[in-house]
Amino acid sequence: MFGKPVLGRTTAAAEGDVVVLLIGMRVNHFWAVHQWVPVFLAMLRMLTELARDPGRGLLGRVLLTASPRTYYVVQYWESKEKLYAYAASPDMFHHRAWSIINRKERAGKVRGHVGLWHETYVVPEGSYEAIYIDMPPFGLAAATGVLPVESRGRRARERFAFRRGA
Repeated sequence: MFGKPVLGRTTAAAEGDVVVLLIGMRVNHFWAVHQWVPVFLAMLRMLTELARDPGRGLLGRVLLTASPRTYYVVQYWESKEKLYAYAASPDMFHHRAWSIINRKERAGKVRGHVGLWHETYVVPEGSYEAIYIDMPPFGLAAATGVLPVESRGRRARERFAFRRGA
C-alpha cells in the first residue's frame, strides 16, 4: 500500500533554470461554502487539465495546506514562457476561470469570501540545490528526476555550483 522509501541521499536532476509557481487560495469565511468550494475545485480541474497534456510544460506539483484556511500548490514548470502560454490560452480552463473572477470583480460581486494568490520565481541554474535522505522522489526531484547526491556534490556548496556541461 505504501511505497518503499528510496534509501540513501539523492538530489534533483534539474538542469538549467527552474521555474516555481506557488498558487493558492485562502478561505476567508468558512460559512460561504458556495464561494470557496468552486475555487478549490477549479484548482484541481486545472491540475487535471495540465496532467493530461504534458506538452503544456508543468513538470510536477505538490498540493499543500498551510492551515485549515489556506491551500496551495507548488508547481515546477519547464519555462516561464510555457507557464505564460498556459495562463493566457483561451482554450484552457485557467483563462475561463480568470474571466469569471474579473467579470465578478467589475460587477462588484466579489465579497471577500475567498482569497487568491500566486508567486512565481525563475531560479537561475546555480542558485538552487536539493537533498533528499531516505525519501521517494518529492518536490523538485519528483518533477525532474532523481540522481545520487554524489553526482552533484555531497555538500550544498557543491550542488549550488553545479552547471550542466561543466
